[in-house]
Amino acid sequence: MIRWLGFLLALSLAPLSLAAIDTYEFETEAQRQQFYQVSSELRCPKCQNQNIADSDAPIAMDLRREVYRMVAEGKSDQQILDFMVSRYGDFVRYKPALTPATMVLWFAPAVLLLGGFIFLLVLLRRRQHALRDTAAQHLSQDEQRRLQSLLEREEDS
Repeated sequence: MIRWLGFLLALSLAPLSLAAIDTYEFETEAQRQQFYQVSSELRCPKCQNQNIADSDAPIAMDLRREVYRMVAEGKSDQQILDFMVSRYGDFVRYKPALTPATMVLWFAPAVLLLGGFIFLLVLLRRRQHALRDTAAQHLSQDEQRRLQSLLEREEDS
């Protein structure tokens, strides 16, 4: 019985041994830091919600190899990011640069939020006016005159 449990355990762990693990050797600690910092700034084109450092997608592995090659060549962070953006577009960066093409990405949320507040304000004002008009229509002539005089006094105050 124990042999069967051991066999089942080994069989269940077998797929883990097939997982690819990237290992990179760096000449300096600064290169290692640069590699991980740049890899964390780049979005996986396939996964879209992971950076290339965390993704297991084949394209992410290719991008990591490319970043490693450029770091080993001594390229700066900006040069590596520029290369990736020129090849994959602004989408590859988690924080795209502020350019005319990306202004929508940066400002659309604020504009939509402001537009929502303005819409809500207009809607509430219209509702208040409608309620006042409805209340005024149900009053008798004397009540309307009295209400009008009270409103005029309040406005003068």
